[in-house]
Amino acid sequence: MTDGVTDGVERARALLDDAARTLRAAGVPDEALGEYVEPKAVLGIRREPTMRSLGRVWRVGALLIGASVETGGRVWATGSITRVTDPGRAQFQSVSAEVRRAYRAAAAKGHFGAGDTVNHGATPIPLDATLVGSDAVLFVADGVPLVRWSPAAGAAVPLDDYLADRVGLLVEPPRGATD
Repeated sequence: MTDGVTDGVERARALLDDAARTLRAAGVPDEALGEYVEPKAVLGIRREPTMRSLGRVWRVGALLIGASVETGGRVWATGSITRVTDPGRAQFQSVSAEVRRAYRAAAAKGHFGAGDTVNHGATPIPLDATLVGSDAVLFVADGVPLVRWSPAAGAAVPLDDYLADRVGLLVEPPRGATD
């Protein structure tokens, strides 16, 4: 016997799996998923932060959908995004510029490919009963999986409509979007 809770969670899983299959079949490029790691000092010597690879994902707006063996069947709320480039030297122009530089340096140290996009600080979203009534980006209400742009956003849209729109844009980008 099923109920609205189980149906909503199963529907979310099925929609996300369908989205992953569509993205894979269309050859949509994936991105890296990483974890920012600040190593502990060893014998009093401070080591530089790095990013550890967690696998590959597709960024679908507010969601990251697993694209590799390590991440398949899983979803995250989008966190921060860093492009792997030469971090350059510290300029101390602004705190935000230095934070971005530190993330680029950590990504480069983590052996991600030059030019790769690394998603980090992403929040895992369990695809289970905790979706029901959640205040996260992905949740289930009245048996329907819904998504909002951020946990703070009040408005939500049905996950099926959201994925149809966002995946459609990735599979067939508007003319001039990728030129």
